[in-house]
Amino acid sequence: MTGVNLTAWILGPVLGLMTFLFIFRIILTWYPQVDLNRLPFNLIAWPTEPFLIPLRKLVTPIGGVDITPIIWVGILSLLREILLGQQGLITMMSRVS
Repeated sequence: MTGVNLTAWILGPVLGLMTFLFIFRIILTWYPQVDLNRLPFNLIAWPTEPFLIPLRKLVTPIGGVDITPIIWVGILSLLREILLGQQGLITMMSRVS
């Protein structure tokens, strides 16, 4: 297994998992009474919060709605497509190797 294949093998599931967690984070914003410090909700909040904090400084809530998880889903989806999609950079590099 080459380094490019190993990178694709690791990066694909990581990007997929983070997208999945941010989608759950979007769903949790519909329920403001949920305590994100309690199980199982902290398993969603813990890995996503470090990404959301800096973006919240740049993007303020619109109409009281925090849209930063939606932005991260878009960023991760775009990144996954650029790197691992059918014409992605890592995919093309693995075909050359």
